[in-house]
Amino acid sequence: MKTKLIGIFLSALLLSTTLSIATVLQQTTTQQGIQEQLTNDDASFDQLITILLKIGHYPSMSACIIKNTTVVWVKGYGLYDVEQQKQATEHTIYVVASITKTITSTALMQLYEQGFFHLDDDVNKYLPFNLRNPNFPNDPITIRMILSHSSSLNTDPLSYHWFNYSQAPPIPFYPSPWLEEYLLPDGAFYSPEIWDTKHLPGEYMQYANINFDLAAYLVQLFSGQPFHEYCNDHIFTPLAMTHTSFRLPDLPIDDVAIPYLYQNRTYEKLPYYQLLHYPIGGLMTTVDDLSHFLSAHMNHGDYNGTRILQEETVELMHTIQPPGNIYYNFHYGLGWMIIKPLIGKKIYIGHSGDIPGLHTRMYMDQSENTGIICFFNSDRSTYMKKFVSIMIQNLLFAKAEHLS
Repeated sequence: MKTKLIGIFLSALLLSTTLSIATVLQQTTTQQGIQEQLTNDDASFDQLITILLKIGHYPSMSACIIKNTTVVWVKGYGLYDVEQQKQATEHTIYVVASITKTITSTALMQLYEQGFFHLDDDVNKYLPFNLRNPNFPNDPITIRMILSHSSSLNTDPLSYHWFNYSQAPPIPFYPSPWLEEYLLPDGAFYSPEIWDTKHLPGEYMQYANINFDLAAYLVQLFSGQPFHEYCNDHIFTPLAMTHTSFRLPDLPIDDVAIPYLYQNRTYEKLPYYQLLHYPIGGLMTTVDDLSHFLSAHMNHGDYNGTRILQEETVELMHTIQPPGNIYYNFHYGLGWMIIKPLIGKKIYIGHSGDIPGLHTRMYMDQSENTGIICFFNSDRSTYMKKFVSIMIQNLLFAKAEHLS
């Protein structure tokens, strides 16, 4: 049975040279044979995951499966601290990168429910500065556009990803006046490349991290609280996410996964770091804690009797937003990716994340009421690493179909 599982994997790997990753994964995870083996032989499943992690050069992975809003399987693989030989578990803490955006959008949509704004309001109604694409100065940018990556902002990779290795939130100059200095033409950190020159605001969906710096700033303006405090009071504490924070000093450092880069056939250890732009990628949590949040979204805003959003708001967030174009292989809702594979009818709603030394995935299949979360302490920087992480995601969904 183990040989068959490994054979299926190797066959898929071979096919990947001629087919797209999405097609391969859809084919390998819909075969009745592999599904039966995943159900009946946990040892073979563990062996396959271990092989995939080695091929993808991921030192560790922590993962869980949710079914009908209940965690039905959870496990850690590999070492989250290679030097100290620390085994990953469901309680290992990882920086989850862009999964953070689902938290940021949830925070802002809580305030939407309280009537602080309408989604199609011009953001300048609330910002203390005037935000316009200089190429289209007469076209308003709305809050819906910000949450759906259709604001006509780009991400400038040369100047955007600033890391803060020493200071936890609150950060005196972030989000303001940093945003003004980055977004406005006379700002100290401004670069014209941050703005789309071809598409009007609302005309094209283009993933740009900076949108969620703006979203977090709006949370702060509407609530009167620093963003990290708002999230703690209105999301993390109500959902009993006790090992979740934007602040590294608030967490047990010995339980935090070390980020690694795989270079020259060895793992290069990166320092623990905090993002200046923590609302777009700086959340630190465990798969166990984040399962509470994903369960709430799977259950229309409710987790074990605690409601963080109304049902209609959750549905709106999980709905493809205008203009609805495909960016790479996904659409976008309000802070949530909506993945439609090239073949098959499955739709996955959630988010993935990448940051130096870390990669994460969190998705739900609403048709089966299942969800998966998996964190890795190395990034998805090569074609093979991407293939492995997506295949593990699909293997977890395949396993979910046979768990009660």
